[in-house]
Amino acid sequence: MKIAVNTGGGDAPGLNAVIRGIVLAAYQKGWEVYGIKYGYRGLVDAKQIIRLTPEYVWDITNIGGTILGTAIKGDPFNFPIEKSDGTIVETDISDSVVENFRALGFNALIAIGGDGSMRIADKFLKKGMPVIGVPKTIDNDISSTDVTFGFDTAVNTATEAIDKLHTTAKSHDRVMVVEVMGRYVGWIALHSGISGSADVILIPEIPFHVEKVCNKIRQLSLRGQEYAIVVVAEGAKPVGGDITVVENIKPGDHIRLGGIGRKMSEEIMKITGKETRNIVLGHLQRGGAPTTFDRLLSLRFGAAAVRFTEAGKFGTMAALRSTEVIAVPIEEAIGQMKSVSPESDILQTARSLGISFGD
Repeated sequence: MKIAVNTGGGDAPGLNAVIRGIVLAAYQKGWEVYGIKYGYRGLVDAKQIIRLTPEYVWDITNIGGTILGTAIKGDPFNFPIEKSDGTIVETDISDSVVENFRALGFNALIAIGGDGSMRIADKFLKKGMPVIGVPKTIDNDISSTDVTFGFDTAVNTATEAIDKLHTTAKSHDRVMVVEVMGRYVGWIALHSGISGSADVILIPEIPFHVEKVCNKIRQLSLRGQEYAIVVVAEGAKPVGGDITVVENIKPGDHIRLGGIGRKMSEEIMKITGKETRNIVLGHLQRGGAPTTFDRLLSLRFGAAAVRFTEAGKFGTMAALRSTEVIAVPIEEAIGQMKSVSPESDILQTARSLGISFGD
């Protein structure tokens, strides 16, 4: 067997551990593994393909990022090609990618990525390419798996930051508004907010009233707590309002969420009169060494992907269900985004602790 591996979308802690798991498990079977650099670009330009051996990946489990590089704009079904006049045209080059895949003698592709990468993998599956998926995203928004690798590390990073903000907030009687990632779901905000003893958590799944957030801060003051921690997911929005996006992005770029933390900081200071600071954690949540949980999950996903390849379970994705890693249809995994349920135990726990969601 000759396996190809690629990593797509945003980076996440644990990517290198998955690659290591695939390589070591494959070589135990006498198979060859090749890394496709920068998403699918390596199948457009063969110079971007590297041979992966056990020696190459031996000590990369604890290293963040990905040794293969990644790409957000490299969708072969809408591939950006520059014309002679300098304009960029999105072109479907998927047939060429499939032809190159076959010409290079690959027997399977293990695609590591988030929702977008899994959708691309599903399209290639329909074109006859044998694909196995491995779910990756710090946002934890992929259905059919209890958790994605990278999420635990991102939550740990956010929680540590919130812990540190408590001391400075208390020293100055300030309100600290912490904006975390998550795009259209509130998993990072919810987990880190509860663990970091936040007073308010704002998530996309529950539109909020600014006045109710300020009422919570006033209540804390009446109780003798003159500071407050507000954790807000980048995709959170007020009742009747829209998500906040980064302005002045280039035409054709993906929508970039961000700025809700600054808006909330300004509103809270205006309404309550309390000194308020805004902190955006941003890409700190993507970087650094993966936690023990993410390392182990990543290695398990990588090894499982090789087992699924051997069993011919193409069109499936590795998923954690309870304590076991199983194969689930990619089509099922991309059917809907996994969001926080208002009835979930973890959200009810937050309410029981007195945390406000601004609703």
